[in-house]
Amino acid sequence: MPNAADPAATPTLVVVGTVAFDDIETPAGRRDGILGGSATYFGVAASWFTDVGIVGVIGEDFPDDYRAVLARHKLDLAGLEIAEGGKTFHWAGRYEGTMNEAQTLVTDLNVLETFAPKLPASFREAPYVFLANTDPRIQASVLDQLASPKLVVMDTMNLWISIAREPLLGVMKRVDGVILNDQEARDLSGHSNLVAAGRWVLENGPRAFVIVKKGEHGSFLFSKERLLALPSFPLDEVVDPTGAGDSFAGGVMGWLAGHDAASDGAPTPRELAEAMLRGTVVASHTVSDFGLDRLGHLLPDQIEQRATEFRTFLTLP
Repeated sequence: MPNAADPAATPTLVVVGTVAFDDIETPAGRRDGILGGSATYFGVAASWFTDVGIVGVIGEDFPDDYRAVLARHKLDLAGLEIAEGGKTFHWAGRYEGTMNEAQTLVTDLNVLETFAPKLPASFREAPYVFLANTDPRIQASVLDQLASPKLVVMDTMNLWISIAREPLLGVMKRVDGVILNDQEARDLSGHSNLVAAGRWVLENGPRAFVIVKKGEHGSFLFSKERLLALPSFPLDEVVDPTGAGDSFAGGVMGWLAGHDAASDGAPTPRELAEAMLRGTVVASHTVSDFGLDRLGHLLPDQIEQRATEFRTFLTLP
């Protein structure tokens, strides 16, 4: 099938991650077999700011209408491999109470079990790259395939902190930025204090910055220049938190790539703050409905309108 973008063109931003089928249950309802995965949420979120290429794998069971969803956002699918005879990654989870954390019910790796990302030639020249959560040894193999990116940022999870700590620390030293959540920062650093944890990650890892996600409590930016605390966007109702973190990362990286914020070195604290504001706004739309039901049908004006509204919450009266 043809890709959504010219396969010979180099995307401004490339994400390496998962494309999945999700079964999700929250107090607001249940959805089965909806389109999910880190690369999906990240790619759609970032597509509001720049052109994006996806590297991932799907099975032969991946429906054409889901491919059409990705194509509608002009995502370059040259790096989306179809595993012959394979089944697409499947995850099922349930949220209860405050919905701060999902209870995983099913994880069927399927085609992910043997996936080794191979970047198309055009993707290797991408100036901005995001390595979504996966085995750090796979992340290292992707780094080995890149030409000379301006900015590479990565994500991780507690599993890799527990079973692949040294490879993870090795990859962290090769990237410009790390985005992780508060518990991951604490587990990785050994510090219970989140500020101390974030500073430890910065000192022992990326060249430029660390962003620590705190869910409904917002996010922290740690860089050599400054510490920044940003709240979340206040919402009356959260329907489905799935993909919020990947959408946040997509908004951050999409804005940075769309503004070529690393053209003269690492992004400035002001540029990172602007990017985090967009990431927060995009994630607030994601959690307002199931899956891509809200995120996938936004208009650019809606993002900037909410960003303007968000700024009023950040100003003292």
